[in-house]
Amino acid sequence: MSNETINQALADIITTATGRAFSPDERCPVLGGDASQTSVLTGNDGRRFFVKLDRAAAEPLLIAEAAGLEELAQSRTIRVPAVIAVGNTQGQAYLVIEHIELRRADRACLIRFGEALAELHGIVAPRHGWHHDNLLGATHQYNTPHGDWLEFWRENRLAVMLDALAADEPALARDGDRLLSVLPTLLAGHAPEPSLLHGDLWAGNMAMDEAGRPVIYDPAVYYGDRETDLAMTELFGGFGPAFYEAYWASWPMRAEYREIRRPLYQLYHLLNHARLFGRGYVDPSQHIMRQLTAMA
Repeated sequence: MSNETINQALADIITTATGRAFSPDERCPVLGGDASQTSVLTGNDGRRFFVKLDRAAAEPLLIAEAAGLEELAQSRTIRVPAVIAVGNTQGQAYLVIEHIELRRADRACLIRFGEALAELHGIVAPRHGWHHDNLLGATHQYNTPHGDWLEFWRENRLAVMLDALAADEPALARDGDRLLSVLPTLLAGHAPEPSLLHGDLWAGNMAMDEAGRPVIYDPAVYYGDRETDLAMTELFGGFGPAFYEAYWASWPMRAEYREIRRPLYQLYHLLNHARLFGRGYVDPSQHIMRQLTAMA
């Protein structure tokens, strides 16, 4: 199908969703999706929208992403792009969201972000998980609710990743089995409330808007241990001292976070990267598993 056809279909969808006529001018590809085709659609009135397009079968996952953005937005703690429309058109699944002019966060924004993230994590649910499965990058993320955090993290997070890697990485799978067997010891006495989480909170999924406010996007939302979000922020670059000082001042760090739970929670993302990007992430994953198993 031509770009003109899909652009017009999207324009009609935006017109209906916003109640204001939208005529497409151009759609420019941008970075922003591991699985989807992402672009910015500009109208002849200057309005701009961020668009994700994917195969028709991906519609439920784009619906889940839209639901995650709306779940975060309802918290009224951190700005997220507003959902305009989600569905299926011209044989393709689509997600249209607000386009925000983003820039690198400055120190003041990072302080605001630390405080706001602590507020977000103060929103809790009765059980860990969520009513939608969704995506972590391009990987299906299972959010089947559990009342017990240890069970949720073992079954919905680590075991799923290890099973997917077992055929190609048998040594990693053996280390994983040993880690799963000592997980009750590593998490003994740790019963966190199910906090509202971004779920994939690395530096590439946060920026500053034109007013200096923090913005988060590309979520993998669920409810769980708030420390999982913190652990992810420290895995690929981090957000700098001002952010962490503000967050921990609002919600002090708990014992065993740095030594045990941070690497345990980062392991989930490293295993996912091993699935998506290959062997470069296998050795770091095994190193963490062996260290944690030795501590138990």
